[in-house]
Amino acid sequence: MNTLAQLLAAFVLAPLLSGIINRVKARIGGRAGRPILQTYYDLAKLVRKGAVISRTTSWVFATGPAVSLAATAAALLLLPGPGGPAAIGFSGDFMLMAYCLGLSRLGLILAALDTGSSFEGMGASREAAFAALAEPVLFLCFLCLATDTSGLSLSAMLGTGTDGAMAPQRLFVPAILFVLLLTENSRIPVDDPNTHLELTMIHEVMVLDHSGPDMACIVYGASLKLWLFGALTTLSVLPVRQMPPLSAWGTFLGGMFAVAVAVGLVESGMARLRMERVPRLLGAAGALAALSLVLMVWR
Repeated sequence: MNTLAQLLAAFVLAPLLSGIINRVKARIGGRAGRPILQTYYDLAKLVRKGAVISRTTSWVFATGPAVSLAATAAALLLLPGPGGPAAIGFSGDFMLMAYCLGLSRLGLILAALDTGSSFEGMGASREAAFAALAEPVLFLCFLCLATDTSGLSLSAMLGTGTDGAMAPQRLFVPAILFVLLLTENSRIPVDDPNTHLELTMIHEVMVLDHSGPDMACIVYGASLKLWLFGALTTLSVLPVRQMPPLSAWGTFLGGMFAVAVAVGLVESGMARLRMERVPRLLGAAGALAALSLVLMVWR
C-alpha cells in the first residue's frame, strides 16, 4: 500500500509542481499569474484534441512521445518515497534509472530528427550535448550517496539519512542534484521553457510539431521528470523514511513544494546563460560532485 501511495502521489501531483513554479514567478513579477492547476487544464485540453502529423514523418515521430513518457514512468518505479522502498529495487538500480531517463530523452530526440527540420535538429543536438555532460554528474551523485550509505540501491541511498547528514560533503549532493534538475528539465539558467526565440530554444524546439495527445504525453512526461528530480533532491537530504508515516509524508511533500519554490525563485532572479557557458556550469557541478566523493571516501 505504501508503494502504491508513492506512485499515485507522483502520477497525480507531478503537474502541480509546474503550477507552483509559475505562481512563484508571477508573484515576484507583480502579476496574478495563471491558475496553479493550469497544467492539469492543459493536459485535459490536449487529450481532447486531434493530432496533426506531417506526411514527411514516419512511425518514429508518432511513437517518440509515448516511448518518452513510458521510460520516465518506468524510472519512477525505481524511486523510493516516504512510505518505504521503491516498487522495483535491486543492487545497482540507479544505473537503470539513468538509462530510463536516457531512453526518455532519446525518444524525443529521434522524433525531432524524424521531422527532417533543421530547426528541430538544432534543438535535438543541443539536448544530446548537454545530456552527455549531465549524465556523468548524475552518476557521481549516485556514487556519493552509495558511499555515504553503504548501499547500491536507490532504496538504500535515499530518504534514510546518515550520522553526518549536515557535513559539507553531504550537502553538496542535493545542491548538485538541484543543478541537474534545472538542466534536465530545461529550466533557467540552462533553457527557458517559455521562450520561442529560434536561437535560444532547446527542449521546446524539439516538440513544436507535436500536438494533441502526443503533446499531452510530452507535457505529462516533463511533469513526471520534474517530480523525479525534485524527489531525488529532497530524499538526498531529508531522512523521511526514519519518521512516522504522517510526518514523513508531510516532510516529503513540504520538501517537494520547497524545491518548486526554489526553482521559481531561481527563474525570477536569473537570466538564461549564454549557450557556451552551460558546459561550464555542468563542469563545475561535476567537479563539486567529484570533490564530494573524495571527501566521503577519505573521511
